[in-house]
Amino acid sequence: MHTDIAQPERALAAAWNETATAAGARRDPAPYAARLLSAWAEPQRRYHTTEHLAAVLAHVDTLAGHAADVHAVRLAAWFHDAVYRPDRSENEERSAALAERALSELGLDEERTAEVARLVRLTVTHHPAPGDTNGEVLCDADLAVLAGDPDAYAAYVAAVRDEYAFVPEDAFRAGRAAVLRQLLDLPRLFRTPYGTARWEAAARRNLAAELATLIEP
Repeated sequence: MHTDIAQPERALAAAWNETATAAGARRDPAPYAARLLSAWAEPQRRYHTTEHLAAVLAHVDTLAGHAADVHAVRLAAWFHDAVYRPDRSENEERSAALAERALSELGLDEERTAEVARLVRLTVTHHPAPGDTNGEVLCDADLAVLAGDPDAYAAYVAAVRDEYAFVPEDAFRAGRAAVLRQLLDLPRLFRTPYGTARWEAAARRNLAAELATLIEP
């Protein structure tokens, strides 16, 4: 059991070190990997876990050719849910502030540090401006879970419910339905060509199917 858990963490730590070094870190990034992985493994998390982090990073790799600064996007993926409390509304802002502090300590230049923080804050809305290719890649990578096969999507939905176990069922169903309607009302869920072609239709099917279960009499 220990090996099964440790191996993905080692792979993630190696990926962090590679990304931070490529992005211009002038200090050893390894201690920051340990801190970030510890944050992503906090006990209140059920969906926003190291598994989600690994999935987002994999999707960023798939979409990398679309990004103007893929190093900034990868760093933003590491930080986008680094601070996460399901009962709080300021998670993205606190995660962005953590990115600013950590990347400055690592010696990254101000421009890239600011871009990473901007991208983290963008995950509040997942609404990048036209031409914001970095934002399009991060947002598409973060939302790609919506396009999973039925079993994967059901597991995602269950994990989200577990994170919000403190919310009464009626209130959760109403809130979740509102979120799903908001997503379905968007003209596009995904902004990259790959996301539009590969994920849009499946995500809309999943969202509509889940919504139907929430509004059944």
